[in-house]
Amino acid sequence: MRRTRILTAVLALAAGLLSGAPPALAAVEPAKKTVSISADTYTWKNARIDGGGFVPGIVFNRTEKNLAYARTDIGGAYRWVESSKTWTPLLDSVGWDDWGHTGVVSIASDAVDPNRVYAAVGTYTNSWDPGNGAVLRSADRGASWQKANLPFKLGGNMPGRGMGERLAVDPHRNSVLYLGAPSGKGLWRSTDSGASWSQVSNFPNVGNYVQDPSDTSGYASDNQGIVWVTFDESTGTAGSATRTIYVGVADKDNAVYRSTDAGATWSRVAGQPTGYLAHKGVLDAENGHLYLSYSDKGGPYDGGKGRLWRYATATGTWTDISPVAEADTYFGFSGLTVDRQDPGTVMATAYSSWWPDTQIFRSTDSGATWTKAWDYTSYPNRANRYTMDVSSSPWLTWGANPSPPEQTPKLGWMTEALEIDPFDSDRMMYGTGATIYGTENLTAWDSGAQFTIKPMVRGLEETAVNDLISPPSGAPLLSALGDIGGFRHTDLTKVPSMMFTQPNFTSTTSLDFAEANPNTVVRSGNLDSGPHIAFSTDNGANWFAGTDPSGVSGGGTVAAAADGSRFVWSPQGTGVHHTTGFGTSWSASSGIPAGAIVESDRVDPKVFYGFKSGKFYVSTDGGATFAASAATGLPSGDSVRFKALPGTKGDVWLAGGASDGAYGLWRSTNGGTSFTKLAGVEQADTIGFGKAAPGASYQTLYTSAKIGGVRGIFRSTDQGATWTRINDDAHQWGWTGAAITGDPRVYGRVYIATNGRGVIYGDSSDSGGGTDPDPGPGPTGACAVTYKVTNQWQGGFQADVRLTNTGTSAWSGWALAWSFPDSQTITQIWNAERTQSGASVTVKNVGWNANVAAGGSVNFGFTANWSGTNGKPTTFKVGDQNCAVS
Repeated sequence: MRRTRILTAVLALAAGLLSGAPPALAAVEPAKKTVSISADTYTWKNARIDGGGFVPGIVFNRTEKNLAYARTDIGGAYRWVESSKTWTPLLDSVGWDDWGHTGVVSIASDAVDPNRVYAAVGTYTNSWDPGNGAVLRSADRGASWQKANLPFKLGGNMPGRGMGERLAVDPHRNSVLYLGAPSGKGLWRSTDSGASWSQVSNFPNVGNYVQDPSDTSGYASDNQGIVWVTFDESTGTAGSATRTIYVGVADKDNAVYRSTDAGATWSRVAGQPTGYLAHKGVLDAENGHLYLSYSDKGGPYDGGKGRLWRYATATGTWTDISPVAEADTYFGFSGLTVDRQDPGTVMATAYSSWWPDTQIFRSTDSGATWTKAWDYTSYPNRANRYTMDVSSSPWLTWGANPSPPEQTPKLGWMTEALEIDPFDSDRMMYGTGATIYGTENLTAWDSGAQFTIKPMVRGLEETAVNDLISPPSGAPLLSALGDIGGFRHTDLTKVPSMMFTQPNFTSTTSLDFAEANPNTVVRSGNLDSGPHIAFSTDNGANWFAGTDPSGVSGGGTVAAAADGSRFVWSPQGTGVHHTTGFGTSWSASSGIPAGAIVESDRVDPKVFYGFKSGKFYVSTDGGATFAASAATGLPSGDSVRFKALPGTKGDVWLAGGASDGAYGLWRSTNGGTSFTKLAGVEQADTIGFGKAAPGASYQTLYTSAKIGGVRGIFRSTDQGATWTRINDDAHQWGWTGAAITGDPRVYGRVYIATNGRGVIYGDSSDSGGGTDPDPGPGPTGACAVTYKVTNQWQGGFQADVRLTNTGTSAWSGWALAWSFPDSQTITQIWNAERTQSGASVTVKNVGWNANVAAGGSVNFGFTANWSGTNGKPTTFKVGDQNCAVS
């Protein structure tokens, strides 16, 4: 489920977006140029998806009821809010330069002082993450943090990340903490509540297990190291360090170590099983049992065999308590929990049982006997001890209709986090590759009744976002996501019923719509077997697959012509291609290299653009041929995002670069023939457009950038002359370099792509922010109209209309009225909204083209029905003013 999280980082790194130190100012930047920066107050929310990623850890505080935390592999940490049954994010303050600290490898809640919580952060231990890890400490339950930097990296998104917890607080002397490190860095200890750390020099084993020694990237070949720390609270008193500590090591022959003198000395626990890795070590101090879940692999994807063992802490006796024979396992065990209200009750998960489903095991006699969450009656039929209610997140069915014994929704996969609430035997939560599931009537299991499993994930948003579009009509937001494809949001506050299907991409890499016909939408993406492109003619509500050209291996980027008549696609695995219609056949484009980023002009349906390795390419024949522009000074790499402005032909904005070369924001007003670099924008990684500000004549710009020495999300209402930082230090979301777009219908609204915190959207406190004002009847003043029938067929026709402001004052909204002479009826319109009653028609602006300067023009078009004759309207009005007609 999380495979594309790795891919996201690799692609971004290759593109130069995740370079080490903050990128330096590009050499071509004009010297000493100042830029005006102001600030605005925004309200930030998530477009609700609920979940969408792997939750490898859930931690309940042992002394305060209803205090719980969850960690994600790339999307930060969360705290449970009991009053609303939701999660609140805790690491949105992580900024661009420290993006790796959104990966949480472990979390620990202090049982002595429940206000204190700790997070060990860092996403990759190899070169993909240029920064070292850190331990974050909070004295206010994660509302604010202090940071202790570590001299090594941590791997919140590395193999083995579901093992743990690697970070632990001494339950008696809470100034003492331990941290298990990967990469052969050993065991570390803090004696000052996480402010400073030092290696436990005499700990005898740094681990030796690697998933794949042949992996030259360092990702699968890293030593998974020290994987969990567990205190035996029965061996200490308040204020004194706990004497007995158990530590799990990624070493199949020497997996468990112990200290009985508060960490002064350590030794391998005698008699322990070998041949497996201990994913978890959970101690029942009341009965003197250390439970261990074992797998032959580190997880979270792999694992073919597994065992459960119980160690008697008083006698040193080891007992195999596995619920199934070793020969019958095709999975490893990982998730492990004890009911603190009834410590003889223990549960475990078969985390790597991908098919037909995960399995959860439960014992009420300390592992002597077990029952299963589901079992076969007569194969392939199965009986479940549970019912599942995913009505709050209906997409968890994946729109699937599998054959038995597989079911939908699944009980889960990658189920390495499993916790019974220490204060409530009926509440249990577990993490999967897509959500947090839970129940509040767990003990029904023991009586033979069915317990109910529901998503318990609201507020936890963990998708990696690759692309975003906000069409001028229809749904306000469509998203391209890693792992779960993407969604069409008709209401940002509600979870969509289903992700994109038919086909269901594992990850969607690119989205576009026809600017003049927003019902036409295209997406490209990755799929293990099947087409890599799909089309919609109803604004993304329904989809149908296209046909791949030969050699396609991944989604790449795709662009729709302004009128939806044709498409240009730059997939992975082969060169750029073009098609008319909906991709039933493709022709190779010439003059443009494979792997180029492609976009369309938003006015001229024959014009497409491309970029590759510092060169800008232009096609004027619908993508058949491209020619390299003479433009120079653009970024030399491929860390670039560019877009053409709706409503104006050839107005192109390009953002991107890297610290070792050109980096910033460029604009072309001549279709890419030349570009001008905006002075004062030191770095920029995304560019998007939204509704123009009240009184402005140009659409609002949005970018994730560094301006005036500050990294943030910026807005400009004057074509980049001045900028407003619209986020703040508490709302940074790590890396935001994939996509950004404004809303063409709501001034100030912006949608931001994050790498693990889902789709963030913000509304401005400025006048007009967060609303969708009706422009009313429009201004009064001199105007001129050109009405042209561009195509006609039996019973139908297409017309283009050009409305010009011939007065002396700018319009901040307009409405054009006329009557058809022969009762024609408009069937579809683009670049405007219309109402029609009989022959009378009123056409109003959409968000992005409300502002028309004196002497400026706006264009829209429509299709309509006709019968008998198709006469042209002769009178047009803006307000009470008759327009000149041509």
